[in-house]
Amino acid sequence: MAYELYYWPTIQGRGEFVRLALEEAGAAYIDVARKSEGIAVMMRMMEHAEHPPFAPPFLKDGETVIGQTAAILLYLGARHGLAPKDPTGGLWTHQVQLTLSDFVAEAHDAHHPVGVGLYYEDQKQEAFRRAQEFRDDRIPKFLNWFEIILDRDPSDVRHLVGPSLTYVDLSLFQVIEGLSYAFPKATQRALKKVPRVAALHDAVAERPRIRSYLASPRRIPFNQEGIFRHYPELDS
Repeated sequence: MAYELYYWPTIQGRGEFVRLALEEAGAAYIDVARKSEGIAVMMRMMEHAEHPPFAPPFLKDGETVIGQTAAILLYLGARHGLAPKDPTGGLWTHQVQLTLSDFVAEAHDAHHPVGVGLYYEDQKQEAFRRAQEFRDDRIPKFLNWFEIILDRDPSDVRHLVGPSLTYVDLSLFQVIEGLSYAFPKATQRALKKVPRVAALHDAVAERPRIRSYLASPRRIPFNQEGIFRHYPELDS
């Protein structure tokens, strides 16, 4: 049976991390909310599931429903060779993904620092201050941590966990893609100081299934409704 992925149909958002793992695995899946009446189906699932997810994305595999991006990837990684099989390696991969989740949350809060229920225009002054700290301090700090991890990998093609690609490599790729859209100037500067992170991003983009996905209509373009939003005044 195909997996059922439930996420908003017009944005990449947190659902994109799951899509990338499914695409790399070559797994059959249905992006439910992008089908006719799909949003209504998604909302009914959230209301009536035995263990209701707090918010999309969530994944349905038979009778099993998993919410939260990191938990979904933990589930998929073990089933599709996208994570180490040993418990210690699996836990470390999950830890890296949770750190990426923190990074993504901070990227979102750079343009919505006061509240998610307010428009950007209602918090522009606060966003300007928050974005400056994010650009100058937080992006370099996070990327440097990933650079240190990659530097410790002795293999020729460096990965965040072990000798082969895992779901956290895909997730770091997506974060770099999002930052390059939202903060192109700041991200370009930061990537010059983390060559291994930049090289991993480029290597993921060239993987056959990922390259095919990125060129397909299944890949939703970045826009001003998702986590990563480009406001020129917040980038410098």
